[in-house]
Amino acid sequence: MLLLLLVLLLPLCWAVEVKRPRGVPLTNHHFYDETKPFTCLDGSATIPFDQVNDDYCDCKDGSDEPGTAACPNGSFHCTNAGYKPLYIPSSRVNDGVCDCCDGTDEYNSGVVCENTCKEKGQKERESLQQMAEVTREGFRLKKILIEDWKKAREEKQRKLTELQAGRKSLEDQVEALRALKEEAEKPEKEAKEQHRKLWEEQQAAAKAQHEQALAADAFRELDDDMDGMVSVAELQTHPELDTDGDGALSEGEAQALLSGGAPTDADSFYDRVWAAIRDKYRPEGLPMDQPAPLAPEVMEPVEEQPPPPSPATEEDEEGEEELDEEEEEEDEEDAEVHGEQPKPASTPEEDRMPPYDEQTQAFIDAAQEARTKFEEAERSLKDMEESIRNLEQEISIDFGPQGEFAYLYSQCYELSTNEYVYRLCPFKLVSQKPKLGGSPTNLGTWGSWAGPEHDKFSAMRYEQGTGCWQGPNRSTTVRLSCGKETMVTSTTEPSRCEYLMELMTPAACPEPPPDLPSDGDHDEL
Repeated sequence: MLLLLLVLLLPLCWAVEVKRPRGVPLTNHHFYDETKPFTCLDGSATIPFDQVNDDYCDCKDGSDEPGTAACPNGSFHCTNAGYKPLYIPSSRVNDGVCDCCDGTDEYNSGVVCENTCKEKGQKERESLQQMAEVTREGFRLKKILIEDWKKAREEKQRKLTELQAGRKSLEDQVEALRALKEEAEKPEKEAKEQHRKLWEEQQAAAKAQHEQALAADAFRELDDDMDGMVSVAELQTHPELDTDGDGALSEGEAQALLSGGAPTDADSFYDRVWAAIRDKYRPEGLPMDQPAPLAPEVMEPVEEQPPPPSPATEEDEEGEEELDEEEEEEDEEDAEVHGEQPKPASTPEEDRMPPYDEQTQAFIDAAQEARTKFEEAERSLKDMEESIRNLEQEISIDFGPQGEFAYLYSQCYELSTNEYVYRLCPFKLVSQKPKLGGSPTNLGTWGSWAGPEHDKFSAMRYEQGTGCWQGPNRSTTVRLSCGKETMVTSTTEPSRCEYLMELMTPAACPEPPPDLPSDGDHDEL
């Protein structure tokens, strides 16, 4: 019978609420014993218990008025059963505004507050359940990312070891091919210089021959009496040779040109006179305003061969031949109409260095083959060295405690706003680009992890971006949050030239706590 009575009384005991003054949290109820005087929580005074919540502030810390608005520094505790407890300033007690979802802060204001704690608690639980589901799924993905990086890192390390081992062999190969190239280029250089020298000598001889021919023609024209000598009087028949600018060649000027005035023969004319008069001399019958014929210039040798013509069809060749023939006939007709003889076709090949002889060309081909092999090997070595640098850099980056952030290294994520497109390339840089066009602006390059000491991998720091006008270099802090997907969710500029970006990623999801058994009808948070 006694046991049955205890079983019946236990639920009643559990349902009894711990008695405490209004506005006091359950954790502080033992300080408020109505059978004893009350001591202020800061120890500043001790007062009779009936002065607690008497709407008069006795304690400096306001702890004697937890349920009234008497103390300006006091606080009121909302129990909010079914939802989250809440502290509000004492000044909000009985102010006509429902601050506590259970309405306990407006017990004497005349305002009737509806208890909304149950509904808020239900919404909060649903939100927490959704967050817990995101955390569970995100953490599942995080474990996959960790495993993927573990395998990828081993593969990258293996590849790096292979490249480092093969680099020495390729370096030796490049040096050997360099020596072969330099050896092959020596006879090539000598043969090409010899070929150039011979061609230049031929050009100089042709120029001298042409110059002598011009001088001989001028001598014959000046030798009016055909006695084989050019005299002062004969030279004066060409006033264009005037040296003082008065339009006439005086006897004294002619004597100076003839180096004393004595008649000169053809050889002396070429050696002593022709160089002084060739630029001014005009052949007889040539208009005065027309320039005298010039000697051909020694052209610089052109070694490059013209590109081979593109293959043409038989129809194209026939059409071009017919067109060329028609143009030649029209040119000849025009010349006959104007009383001119057809001009001989120009021969630019005469001004070009002739093709190399067979032996020189063989030296060139051998040197070119050696150069090609060397350049290919050197390019392979540069590619290998770049791959080694990239692998060493990637392996050395701190991708988190277990490498969970490594997958971000090769990715970039964008967020569009009304004005800009923000782009985050993790572990590299952050930039913004105007939507209406323009160059991107660097908002910072990878610096380091920047989270607090207890949560280092919760934020990234990007520094030394493009400088602001009369301000510091731009920088960006990227805060990471847990999510099933990877995306930039927001970008702001809290202060000038300092940006804040939010990145959601499974790699930031913590390990969720184990699922607890259901509490049945218990609905408090």
